[in-house]
Amino acid sequence: MPDYALESANGAPEKSVVGLDEVGRGPLAGPVIAAALIFLTPPVAALATLIDDSKKLTAKRRDAAYAALMQTPSVRVGLGAASVAEIEAINIGKACHLAMKRALQHLGIIPDCALVDGNRLPDLGCPAVAVVGGDRKSLSIAGASIIAKVTRDRLMTRLSERHNAYGWEKNAGYGTALHMAGLKQAGVTPHHRREFAPIRAHLAGAAHMVGAI
Repeated sequence: MPDYALESANGAPEKSVVGLDEVGRGPLAGPVIAAALIFLTPPVAALATLIDDSKKLTAKRRDAAYAALMQTPSVRVGLGAASVAEIEAINIGKACHLAMKRALQHLGIIPDCALVDGNRLPDLGCPAVAVVGGDRKSLSIAGASIIAKVTRDRLMTRLSERHNAYGWEKNAGYGTALHMAGLKQAGVTPHHRREFAPIRAHLAGAAHMVGAI
């Protein structure tokens, strides 16, 4: 379970220590969403016990943790995104860093330190520490992972109402069997990442079929 040790080691709560995480690196459709989260005071036990790596939580527990975080006055959150067009223009790694940078900007705080999930650091304009597996170690990063995951899942559910062949409300844009079947049935949407290999292969196959007619 994540705890507050990394935040304390970097000077919190006397210094402002922000956790940063993103979701949406692997899906075939949809944007990358990042969240920046800071506990202005150390989280109370009742809140801390709700927080874990978002991938470990059920949807119900994620929603409960999301609501608790968003309703806690001592928690501040910033969100950032990188669009499909940006992912295709600059690559997924740079797009994730761009979303993180925007999340920090929207937080409205220039922190003394940022704890960033992963092994590479974006240019945030403040001191930062890369934390591999950070959403399993740091409450701030884990909280950010929950905010980002719930935000993105809800966005993909809204998109699925207009593009209902792909099951995005269930798979959040990942390349499940349902999603791939939807591609065969309904083709590629503007929300698909055309530079990702499965979408590129689908487009190449569709072009080949047209050319063969």
